[in-house]
Amino acid sequence: QVQLVESGGGLVQAGGSLRLSCAPSEGALTGYLMAWFRQSAGKEREFVSAISWDSGVATYADSVKERFTISTDNAKNTVYLQMNSLKPEDTAVYYCAGRTFGGTTYASWSLWYLYHYWGQGTQVTVSS
Repeated sequence: QVQLVESGGGLVQAGGSLRLSCAPSEGALTGYLMAWFRQSAGKEREFVSAISWDSGVATYADSVKERFTISTDNAKNTVYLQMNSLKPEDTAVYYCAGRTFGGTTYASWSLWYLYHYWGQGTQVTVSS
């Protein structure tokens, strides 16, 4: 069972930046679809971004486009979420998720229930 480990959350002022990292406890992420979701208090889990490890094709939620960037580092077997121009409404627990790429369609990458592996979450708090 693959376990994903996130890091990089914290407290930042509005307009600031944070970079989240996600790496598996074992195994390589080759052939995987990796994503970030977030959930704030009292709200449903929300898609943030996803990336195909092999092709590098990525997609973003409208709410984070032009501010967040998802990327991968093959050498470190790690997926990142660079978050710039943070807003108070970005405050949430951010979760890394993954699954094998096969059987997915670009339109389905935002569906949380398609992902098999999840991290424990990392808190991001943006103060105004």
